[in-house]
Amino acid sequence: MTVASPPPIRVLLIDGSEIFRRGVRTVLGPGLLPAIHVVGEADRVADGVKECSRLKPQVVLLDVRLPDGDGFQACRQILTQRPQTRVVMLTAHANDDFIYDAVTSGAHGYLSKEIDAASLVKAVRDVAAGRSILDPDATTRVLRLLRQGTAGAAGPDLSILSGQERRVLSLVADGLTNKQAGAKLGLSENTVKNYLVNVFEKLQVKRRAHAAAIYIQQSGAAQPPAPRG
Repeated sequence: MTVASPPPIRVLLIDGSEIFRRGVRTVLGPGLLPAIHVVGEADRVADGVKECSRLKPQVVLLDVRLPDGDGFQACRQILTQRPQTRVVMLTAHANDDFIYDAVTSGAHGYLSKEIDAASLVKAVRDVAAGRSILDPDATTRVLRLLRQGTAGAAGPDLSILSGQERRVLSLVADGLTNKQAGAKLGLSENTVKNYLVNVFEKLQVKRRAHAAAIYIQQSGAAQPPAPRG
């Protein structure tokens, strides 16, 4: 019996450079297995948000600087309209504040435009599968910024969370998906999702990246105790 191929990963490009968009289209073009399909392009915040609503991509590759605004603004608008969409900042700007703003605006990844073709393809597949991605340099810089407490107020005290909520949040902060976190804790994916709903409400945040940032900033390298099996 022939196994059906998975549907292509639908990608929207939002970048002010037509030449760069053409290059990404070439990298994500025909011949890839599993397939990736660039379903549309935009060069402005307003057009990008509109196209995302119309085309319903799984992944948006988004620049930080656009002619009519910034990518963080676009990211927040996209995720408000379509919270299931995965947004990756793909930019030439590696400013520490930009990386932090990407995380707190809900972006699921932050990559340099200097990324090689194979790594970009892998990143698109990873983020479409539910993983959050930062290139190694960005990860080091944003974690340092968070742990130094220079990126803003620490937010709500983590002591308001239950032990299991803290364990779930610690795995989210490590970049695990709900399914992966559930496997580690012996919980179903839906149960993990319910715990995260409670975490978001208690911490007064809307995105898992913001909750993870609060956890990292307050806990540093310390992790809550593992559940007893």
